[in-house]
Amino acid sequence: MDVTDTVDRAFDTYDETTPVSKLRGAFETSNRKALVITRDHEFEGIVTRRDVLSSHEKTSRKARSLVRPVPTIGPHENVREAARLMIAGDARLLPVLDGEDLAGVVRADDLLRDVQPHLSVLDAGDVATTDVVAIEPPTSLGKALATFRTERIEHLPVVSDEDGDEAVGIVSLYDVLEFVTRELQRSQGGDPEAHMDASTGGHHGGFGAREGESDDLLELPVRNVMVETLGTTTPDESLDAVLETMIEFGASSSIVFGEDDSLAGIVTKTDLLESLTWTEDRRLPVQVFGVDLMADTTREELAERIEDVARKYRDMRVLEAKVHFKRHTERLRGVPLVLARVRLYTDKGLFVASDEGYGDGHAFSLAINAVERQILEGKTYGRSKKSDDEARDSRVYGWWLSE
Repeated sequence: MDVTDTVDRAFDTYDETTPVSKLRGAFETSNRKALVITRDHEFEGIVTRRDVLSSHEKTSRKARSLVRPVPTIGPHENVREAARLMIAGDARLLPVLDGEDLAGVVRADDLLRDVQPHLSVLDAGDVATTDVVAIEPPTSLGKALATFRTERIEHLPVVSDEDGDEAVGIVSLYDVLEFVTRELQRSQGGDPEAHMDASTGGHHGGFGAREGESDDLLELPVRNVMVETLGTTTPDESLDAVLETMIEFGASSSIVFGEDDSLAGIVTKTDLLESLTWTEDRRLPVQVFGVDLMADTTREELAERIEDVARKYRDMRVLEAKVHFKRHTERLRGVPLVLARVRLYTDKGLFVASDEGYGDGHAFSLAINAVERQILEGKTYGRSKKSDDEARDSRVYGWWLSE
C-alpha cells in the first residue's frame, strides 16, 4: 500500500522570511502540527507547533531560525516507509517531492486514517508502553516539563496516588506549553517579546515582570491543565478501535486500563505509526545500495552488527538503516577499495558516517565504528550550532529545551 491517496496537494507554505509571530498565529487558528517552509519557492524544511510554543523567538526573527530538516518521500512511497521516516525524523508531516518539485505533504493523522482498517490485526497490548511514567495532580507544571524533557516523552498520565492505581487524567507537552504561553500573553496584554531589548533581553515596560509571572505559572499544579481520562482502552482492544476513539475525542494518546481498572499502559499515535513499520519477524530492515559489492558480508550480518551497536550504546531503537557501498578503482592484492556509508535513523537522532576499506566487510566495519563514536559522543547528524542567545531563546522558562 502506498501514500498516493494520502498526499495532500492543497497545502500552505511559508517563506523562510515569514515572522515567527505569523507562524504562531497560523498554529493558533488551525489544528496543524507543522508548517512547510520554503526558500526561493523550494522546500527548505518544516517548523513544528512544539518548536514555536517552546521558544521565545523575538518578533524580529524569521521562520528560518526555527526551521528543521525532515526526510522527504516520493508521491508513490510505501506506507511503511513513510511511517518509518516520520518516526526517524521526529516529524508528523513529510514533504512529497515529485522530482525536485514540492508536490504535496503527507500528515500522520491522514496516514493513520487511511490505514485504519489494517490496524485491526494488532491489539493495544501489542504496542502499549507498560513501563509508564506518571505524575500526581499536585505536581507542578515546571516539574511536568522537566519530566517531559528528561524522559523524552510527550504524554503523562495523572494518577490519584503514588501507587498509580487510579488514573484520573492525562497531560501532554502541548497542553502545558499552550497553557503557559496563553496565560503569559493574556497577563502581559500581547506579545511577550514585543518590549524586549534586542541586545540585553531587558524589559521596557508594557507588561510587567515576565520572569516572575512565568515562575508563578510553573508552580501551578497539573490539575489545572490535565484533561479527564476520556477515551480509554484495554489491552485486548484492536488498534483500529483505539484510533477511532482517539479521533472521536481529538486525542493523541489513550490510557490502557487492566482488568482491575488500574493503569496498565499508554498508547500514542506514535505507537500506532511504529506498528506500521514492523516487518513480519520485526527484525531491523536494512536497505543496501551496491549489493553487488557484498562479497564478505550479508544483509543479516549488517543488521545484526547495527542492532548490537544500538543495544551497546544508549539502548537506542534503530528505526531505519541504510548502507551504501561504492567501489573505487584502487585494489590491494586483487581486493577493491570500497567506500561504505552507514545512515541510521534512530529514536535518539540521525547518525551518518563513511569510511573506506579493502572489501565490503572491512569498509563497513570502519564506517560502523565511526557511527559508534558518534553515538557515544551524542553527536547527531546535521545538528545546528546555536549561539548562546539562540539557545536561551529555545528554552521555555528554564524547563523545556526543544531537541
